[in-house]
Amino acid sequence: MRDLALVRGEGARVWDDRGQSYIDCVGGHGVSIVGHCHPQVTDAICQQAAQMVTCPSIFYNDKRAALLARLAEVTGLERAFLCNSGAEAVEGALKFARLSTGRTGIVATMRGFHGRTMGALSATWEKRYREPFMPLVPGFAHVPYDNLERMERAITDETAAVLLEVVQGEGGVRPGGGDYLRSVRQLCDERGALLIVDEVQTGFGRTGRWFAFQHHDLRPDILCLAKGIAGGVPMGAIMLGPQVQGLRSGVHGSTFGGNPLACAAALATIDVIESQDLPAQAAEKGAYVLDQLSALDATVVREVRGMGLMIGIELRTRVRPYLQALIGERVLALPAGPTVLRLLPPLTIDYADLDLVLDALSRVLVVGPFSDTGDDDA
Repeated sequence: MRDLALVRGEGARVWDDRGQSYIDCVGGHGVSIVGHCHPQVTDAICQQAAQMVTCPSIFYNDKRAALLARLAEVTGLERAFLCNSGAEAVEGALKFARLSTGRTGIVATMRGFHGRTMGALSATWEKRYREPFMPLVPGFAHVPYDNLERMERAITDETAAVLLEVVQGEGGVRPGGGDYLRSVRQLCDERGALLIVDEVQTGFGRTGRWFAFQHHDLRPDILCLAKGIAGGVPMGAIMLGPQVQGLRSGVHGSTFGGNPLACAAALATIDVIESQDLPAQAAEKGAYVLDQLSALDATVVREVRGMGLMIGIELRTRVRPYLQALIGERVLALPAGPTVLRLLPPLTIDYADLDLVLDALSRVLVVGPFSDTGDDDA
């Protein structure tokens, strides 16, 4: 927990209960992808709230139908199941993979993070998240990320799916290599397993393309989406390719999934992303930030990495004191593990605010060290 009570947001700024403003590079863990309280999204929410908030999936709905069509257009995958969060998207993806293949095994990766519900947690690597809730769902194996040889050994005729991130977010902002990812795709094809790509954090322009898999011409069988999809309103989606078979009505469900309010917010968010070409903005702004950070003369920095506006700064020490110091500089940032400082600003952030963030980082990273004052939970 941070010792701040945030009460208002606009664009890339948030304000606390004392009226102090901060540049928000947390963004609800990447949720506020078009900025806080974007007028177009806010208007869509207000209009829909006055018309219809909820409509169960046993009935058709105009906003849901429009969103399904838009998701098919931007992802290239024609079928979707709408839910409420990233963890729910992963849970549903695991169920669909097992039902489609008739197999039970799931191969995930070390440092991968997929959520904290029981199935998603079983796929998540971090032991401090897992161990208090053992035993977890059986049938999960973990292999090193970006290691094709270990992945090849792990996929067997009992593997229903491989689940991975194109860029590991909570695991340290670690992009996977294109050759590795395409080779995993080929292994899945050869061995009858499905490829589940978790783009909960990387989707909707974050990495400089609409989706991170597009950087590598990767073809997911199942795509997990959430976070930025609805501009801050809770929502998730599972997109399904043609290899996913055997699904029928009633095998999975969600009371709130695909409610008209969230669908209206998602439609407005997608319109903003498209009309402002935010993926291209993320690519340009991210390259600018990476260039500036790479030139920073700070001995505490081990490595800078990222894609688009998903930036990780790996330190030679624990990150928590530096996050606390940034609060004093009126910048909010995240950890990605015990030693990585992560930036997930809105894609709409302007260069003036980016320069203020870079100035604050320069002061904090060069001046340190600081004493550790908290745990490392994201």
